[in-house]
Amino acid sequence: MYSLQELISMSERELSLISYPPRPAGLYEPIRYALAEGGKRIRPALVMMACNLFTETVTVAKPAALAVELFHNFTLLHDDIMDNADTRRGKPSVHKKWGANTAILSGDALLICAYKQLARSEERVLPKLVEVFNETALGVCEGQQYDMDFETRNDVTVDEYLKMIELKTAAGALKLGAICGGGDEIETDLLYKYGINVGLAFQLQDDLLDTYADPEVFGKPIGGDILEGKKTYLLTNAMNRADDPTRLRLQQLIEDKTMDPAEKIAQVRAIYDSLGIRELTEQAIKSYFDKAYLVLDAMEVAPERLKPLRTLTEGLQGRRK
Repeated sequence: MYSLQELISMSERELSLISYPPRPAGLYEPIRYALAEGGKRIRPALVMMACNLFTETVTVAKPAALAVELFHNFTLLHDDIMDNADTRRGKPSVHKKWGANTAILSGDALLICAYKQLARSEERVLPKLVEVFNETALGVCEGQQYDMDFETRNDVTVDEYLKMIELKTAAGALKLGAICGGGDEIETDLLYKYGINVGLAFQLQDDLLDTYADPEVFGKPIGGDILEGKKTYLLTNAMNRADDPTRLRLQQLIEDKTMDPAEKIAQVRAIYDSLGIRELTEQAIKSYFDKAYLVLDAMEVAPERLKPLRTLTEGLQGRRK
């Protein structure tokens, strides 16, 4: 069995071995730059971890793992344009460094490179991998569209928000890995459900930490979601729980672009506190992690083979940044 860190290191090494043509430099240099920026490499590691549940030969999952990571970075190039984000992982984003047109085209090329990697998979699993990869990729696009739609809506429901982040989770990565490893349909579907629950818990943690984290531990200023007026689990629940005057005040605060940032964050957080939003979110996070553990318990896999996934889940559950 491989540990998570071993699989992350393996993913990093395999990504570094991918060769891109030297010309046209304007197309491929941004790709090399984007992939060299760093990143957690959790997604490709998850593909191989799921594969490792059923076989020691994780090399069979490498093409799918690389495809998942390349696709993820393709989405980041385009997301940064849509979000007008100037930085990515502490460096200028591709569109900031080379312009939007280059970021779009290099992103498109990166997507094609992802499919080229996927096509290297063993013939016995390739059709199913393509099916699952396409479903996952389309779901990410649907989730992004919902996310953009929510920017101009004040009536986003909690269920809509949860559906949006579910579409954008990396659960498909686990399903791809299980297929590569020879897992049966029941085990593969269970892994997918595990991924959905962990993904939801992870995003709700992000929402909570952005408002309530210790800034020194978090590593960056808190309250960014509030200042951007981003629809989060906290905001959608607050809008749902508040009475009419409080809801109106919260909406005014979110839309006010002239208010002192620190004061704005403090006032919105005060409303959250009065509505019990922090506790509600913490309960939801725990619930999703509990569901993830129940899924692992239901899997007919030797307990020692599930240990890396349990260790990963425990680590995510206790994160503070």
